[in-house]
Amino acid sequence: MPSLSIVIPAFNEESAIANGNLSLVANWLQENIQESELIVVSDGSEDQTEALASRVADRVVNIPHSGKAGAIIAGIKEAQGEVVLFTDMDLDTPLAEAAKLLDAISQGANIAIGSRGKNRPGAPLHRHILSCGHVLVRKILLNLDLSDTQCGFKAFNREVALRILGKMRIYRTDSLRPGTGYNVNSGFDLEFLFVARRLGYRIDEIPVRWKYSQGGRVRFFKEAFRGLSDILRIVTAYKRS
Repeated sequence: MPSLSIVIPAFNEESAIANGNLSLVANWLQENIQESELIVVSDGSEDQTEALASRVADRVVNIPHSGKAGAIIAGIKEAQGEVVLFTDMDLDTPLAEAAKLLDAISQGANIAIGSRGKNRPGAPLHRHILSCGHVLVRKILLNLDLSDTQCGFKAFNREVALRILGKMRIYRTDSLRPGTGYNVNSGFDLEFLFVARRLGYRIDEIPVRWKYSQGGRVRFFKEAFRGLSDILRIVTAYKRS
């Protein structure tokens, strides 16, 4: 099995780390992947995220607060593994599901994305509506025929990911600006996968187990507006090429 880097973006995640979520990831790696590393990217956290994570992770990278996109980009660039997998600190998708994504990569996929499918246990109705609307709009405007681009559980060949990042026009390191509050940057996943398709890379969509957690950090209408806005930005940025 190729070497693996797990990257976890973190913004004020001291509670999740104190509750043992990061230790679960570290233990899984120790038990299952011989050559591996665990990287936490603190997205300008203002609590004890960095201090607590440094006790468990192999490395903690601190960046100015610029959203989840900035944390993932920093993590990919910091990673040393042949394969990079990123997941969220809340572990809504159990880490055991990583085996499915890693198997897809070993079978020739350049990118393997976790898919929560249409049935998302525990998710409220408005989340289902938002998901269905997002699927329809991105299929029409981006010709991106994937049922779930937003699941925070993805794996990819690191060299492929670096090439994709180098071709992205919206979510680039030099375009990300320090901000405030929790920012999921949903458009990053969209642009990443959109560019991957343009470059001809193979994307495998893998069904994974998932549970809804009520983090309460993303407002429904704000998320819906940002999602549509990001799709339109991608269309505009790439329409002349």
